[in-house]
Amino acid sequence: MVSQDEQMLVLVNEQDEAIGTMEKMEVHQKGLLHRAFSVFLFNSRGEMFLQRRALKKYHSGGLWTNACCSHPYPTETPVAAAMRRMKEELGFTTQVESAFSFIYKAALDNELTEYEFDHVLIGNYDGDILLNEDEAADYCFRSIEDLKEHLAQYPAKYTAWFKIALPMLDEYLIRNKMSIHEA
Repeated sequence: MVSQDEQMLVLVNEQDEAIGTMEKMEVHQKGLLHRAFSVFLFNSRGEMFLQRRALKKYHSGGLWTNACCSHPYPTETPVAAAMRRMKEELGFTTQVESAFSFIYKAALDNELTEYEFDHVLIGNYDGDILLNEDEAADYCFRSIEDLKEHLAQYPAKYTAWFKIALPMLDEYLIRNKMSIHEA
């Protein structure tokens, strides 16, 4: 059974200040701004970890996206929530750090709207992966260059937030003169 905390999202203003909570589906039906996080992981070869969302997800089922993304509980930080969700979705945890944040709004399937203040977290991982099939159908690793080409050719295969975040992440890594191994 899902706890009440798991169903409540943190509503925020454009400065990421909490202004209340609301049930997850209602937030997405009304298209209200809420707190979220997106985890981007890289292996030692510099390839990005991607997951294909489970087909039965309440939105964006079957689409490719970053390693992990979700919403913090009202009492959690984005990093703590990321650690929890990596374990639940992927069967592992790894250290992540805050890179940047952005706000986006996108119409999704099932007449839902994603309007998120998204905290982007980055890290490295080379170990075993144990997908939770309720969350993810598949995974792969791809170089950023290969990924950008594939995304340009097949944008409908990727989630709305991933298409927005990937160029920002690429710019962040270049601007901060970070190799993917330092992520």
